[in-house]
Amino acid sequence: METLIENVIVYSLVFAICLAIVFLYLRKQWRRSKKTEEKILIAKQEGLFEPVSLHPVVDENVCIQTGACIAACPEKDILGIRNGKATTINASHCIGHGACFHACPTQAITLCIGTEKRGVDLPHVDQTFETNVPGVYIAGELGGMGLIKNAVEQGRQAVENIVRAGKKHHEAMYDLVIVGAGPAGISASLTAKKHHLKCLTLEQDTLGGTVYTFPRSKIVMTSPMDLPLHGKVKLFETSKPQLLDLWQDVLGKNGITIQENAKVEEIVTENGHFKVHTLAGEAFTAKNVLLAIGRRGTPRKLGVPGETLEKVAYRLLEPENISGKQVMVVGGGDSAIESALLLADNNSVVLSYRSDAFSRIKPKNQKHISAAIEQKRIDVRFNTTVVSIEEHEVVLVVGENLGEPVRVKNDLIYIFAGGELPTQFLTKVGIKITKKFGEAILKHK
Repeated sequence: METLIENVIVYSLVFAICLAIVFLYLRKQWRRSKKTEEKILIAKQEGLFEPVSLHPVVDENVCIQTGACIAACPEKDILGIRNGKATTINASHCIGHGACFHACPTQAITLCIGTEKRGVDLPHVDQTFETNVPGVYIAGELGGMGLIKNAVEQGRQAVENIVRAGKKHHEAMYDLVIVGAGPAGISASLTAKKHHLKCLTLEQDTLGGTVYTFPRSKIVMTSPMDLPLHGKVKLFETSKPQLLDLWQDVLGKNGITIQENAKVEEIVTENGHFKVHTLAGEAFTAKNVLLAIGRRGTPRKLGVPGETLEKVAYRLLEPENISGKQVMVVGGGDSAIESALLLADNNSVVLSYRSDAFSRIKPKNQKHISAAIEQKRIDVRFNTTVVSIEEHEVVLVVGENLGEPVRVKNDLIYIFAGGELPTQFLTKVGIKITKKFGEAILKHK
């Protein structure tokens, strides 16, 4: 009898301990879920919940709540745990690292672009990065992968696929012509050299492509990349000059020359290969073409009187050379915020934004611009629209109903209104463009 009582006591204690462990675990999960729900509510209120580009989508039927995706993400509060499953929080802050995708042990994450309500125009490419036009490939930002690391990887993979398809005999001048010398184009050029392809790389501006247009002090790397013919590059806190110097050095060591200031105007099919025409009147033939150009083929303009004045610019290259000026920055994205902050060091800066709050900028930029506003370093004019640009002034109107005009003294104006997809150029090549509504860009096979 005593043994039975002892056993009952022991089992009761074990049961109580197990119950306590389960209770503590569930309470911890409940608190974690509640904290995530609070973050989601804040994200919705601040307009950060909806994604703007590439973003993770979690399959709740496959997720086992390891938290590996959250730990792997270099950004903050993109993902969280709610009701025992991973979920997105500040999806608009996602910049497509893909770290969560690779970290998930159950392959529960897919990287998608667009949402059910908001579509994103993308050119048609298959899993080898080839478009619907055989022999024409796309890599990098144009295909939806804007992050430097991802663009570098796509440039490498695209050329690897071209090599895998085989070197068929042809009479063209080149095996491959690469259009664009940004991250994807540079990586592709190095990969082509590695595989002994006769290759030509054309860049409409300067080496670096979109990266070259970043403000000088902007940090452009947040995760390491594997650069062909060089190896792993770990530059987490990298400035634009450092990155451009690295690319220049690697290209130089491998005897690769980028033909700069060579804007491609037209690509046509001719005798089984492609003829690439530049704006300067040059023509090159190639068996294959890789388009590694940005999505913002042409800066989006405001379409207002005076926009053709010399003081109007759409990118900021050397902010340290500008001082003592009355400057206006137009826009509410990261590029506009970063440029305004850089210019505010030595100039009087007015930032004009058509909405009533910044909703889709990186947390660091939100923190810095809030501090600048509080310190009165930048004069932010929310709910304003530029209606005219004059020699010494910019005319703004306030509100949706376009109220009374406000005249602001001005020497320089920088417009960051995004860019337009080079649709006409792509369709002329024959490439199909479709609107993606939450479709997968990167998924497990």
